[in-house]
Order: sequence, then C-alpha cells, then structure tokens
Amino acid sequence: MSKIDEITRDSWILNTFPEWGTWLNEEIENTEVKEGTVAMWWLGCTGIWFKTPGGCNLTIDFWCGNGKRTHGDGKMKPGHQMANMCGARAMQPNLRAVPFVLDPFAVKQVDAVLATHYHQDHMDPNYASHVIKSGMTTVDENGREIPVPFIGPKKSVETWIKWGVPEERCRVVKPGDTIRIKDVEIVCLDSFDRTCLVTTDDTSENRENLVGKCPTDMDEKAVNYLVKTPGGNIYHSGDSHYSIYFAKHGKDYDIDVAFGSYGENPVGLADKMTSVDVLRMAEALRCKVVIPIHYDVWTNFMADLNEIQVLYNMKKDRLGYQFHPFFWEVGGKYVYPTDGQKRAYHHDRGFHDCFEHEPNSPFRSIL
Repeated sequence: MSKIDEITRDSWILNTFPEWGTWLNEEIENTEVKEGTVAMWWLGCTGIWFKTPGGCNLTIDFWCGNGKRTHGDGKMKPGHQMANMCGARAMQPNLRAVPFVLDPFAVKQVDAVLATHYHQDHMDPNYASHVIKSGMTTVDENGREIPVPFIGPKKSVETWIKWGVPEERCRVVKPGDTIRIKDVEIVCLDSFDRTCLVTTDDTSENRENLVGKCPTDMDEKAVNYLVKTPGGNIYHSGDSHYSIYFAKHGKDYDIDVAFGSYGENPVGLADKMTSVDVLRMAEALRCKVVIPIHYDVWTNFMADLNEIQVLYNMKKDRLGYQFHPFFWEVGGKYVYPTDGQKRAYHHDRGFHDCFEHEPNSPFRSIL
C-alpha cells in the first residue's frame, strides 16, 4: 500500500496533534530546579506550570480546548457572559490562535490541579480525566500519600464534580485560605474578574435576569493565587480586570512576579486588562516583574506587547516604576530569580554545536 493510500484524516490528526507532541512534557520532567529558584512554563492562555526544588509540580488554569471551529448559525448563546455584558447576539469570532504545547495525557506527575475560576478556557475535562484515571498521588502537609487534589473556588469545584471528579478529591477555596503542598504555600486572594459577575449558569434565553440585582458573590466564582515558592512569590491574577484593590494585595504581601490577563477588548466589552491596566496592576502590587498573559489565545482579543513597552518607557522614570515587564512566549520556561532581569523570551535557537564537525560543502567561500 502506498503512502497516499495509507493516509486518512485520522492519521493526519494523530501525526500532527498536539503540535508539540511530548517535547514540553519531557522538558518539564527532566528539569532539575536549583535551590532558591522556581521554574515556570507558560502553557497558553493563563495556564502556568510551576516546578520547585522540592519536586512540587502545580498547574494553574491548564486548558486544552479551543474556540470556534465552524461558522455554525452565526449566533451567540443569549446567556453567554459576553452576551450578558453587552447585549450582542452575533457569534464571537474567538478562534484559538496558539498551538497545544503540552500533552495532558502524557503528564506523569502533578501535585495539584488549580483553577482560578470556572470559565471554559481555564479548566479542562481531558486533563482532569487523565489525572483521575492515572491514579496520581502526592503527599499532604503531614507527609501522607493522598490522591492529587483539585483546588478552586466553589463554581470550579462544581464543574469538576459535574465532569466526574470525585467530590472528595476537590477542595473549595476562598480568599483568606492557605494550602501547603510540599515546599509551596498557596494563598488564596480576592479576584477581580467582573466578567464572572455577568456569567449565568443557564446560557439559553431562559438565563437568569441580572438587571438591577446585587452582583453574586465573587468569592464563590473566582480567586487569585499567591504561590509562595523557594524562588519567590508569584501572583496569578486569573482573568481579573484592573482593581484599585490590587494595592491592598501589594501592601499585604511581598510579590516578586505577577501575571496579568492582557488583551485588546473589542468595542462594547471590558474583559481583559489594557496596557495601562497591566502597568497600574504591577505598580499597585509592588512586584518586581509583570508578565502579560492571555493575549495570545483568542484571535479577537490579540494585543500588541509593544504597546506595554512604549507606555512603560514613557512612564517608568516619571512615576519611578520599581518593576519591569517581561514578554514571554507560549511553551517557554522562566526561572525566577535567575531570569529576573530578562525583558523578553526567545525559544532555544539551537545549532550550539556548529562547526564541531566538518561541514559538507564544496568550498569555505560559500559559507
């Protein structure tokens, strides 16, 4: 049988998806984290993998899904949070713009699965299924072996349970809670994801009427996390919008690195932080490094990092900024504080062994 005859749509998908195969899985597994540091990998959207010297592996908001894949009927569900926010009914053209860099079914060890909130691009049933079916375990604060926990606010836990995650594997958290996992302490803080406040359980025309009603309790829908590691304190803001209460968090905690959800909001929406918001957040949190995330994933929210850089250069001296932005790439590793002075990321360019073997070329003059 010829190669042409062997090829099917299924074979194409299996041979090309996920686009990075197990490359990043292997890199994470093989990385030895030095004492006094923490290694992080950007998994796309707001997904982050953390690895510490004590062998603690955590994921926050790891998601393996996609957006629109067909034009369908061209309509948005009338109870979708964006429809609730602005009254739109035309389909949102949010296609996934970045590759899948981590194979969820090739993950061999994780110590906890965390979600900042329950929107579909921050939780994943495929990953949850693999963690459950593989029988992964970790150790609790007393050193006892336990099944890997699923940690998030009430609505996230309800979502996991609906998918089939055993209730006893889940832990509901709210601002003020702390969790210890190996050499990491996780502090749960207020979220400012106001899109959650216009999210209804029913997305049909029978959705809850929110007009004139007091907003629902944010603490049940979303949290931010401060991940205290041997290498520094990392602030994950989930999908938080800008809030002046960031300044309270900045006064209450020492924050080294802060992640903020950046994006170019379409007219009529306020769902992501703008370039100014990202800088204001960093200033308020008193962090040393601010890293914009989320701008990568949705085609209709993609934003220009140069905008942050230009505004930073305009304002840093006048306002006395004590932080700087770092511009990452999906799939890239960032080690703090080792990379603390870096301003931008580039994937390994390779060819480090050039000319260690004799080139196979006609003459040196063509080189």
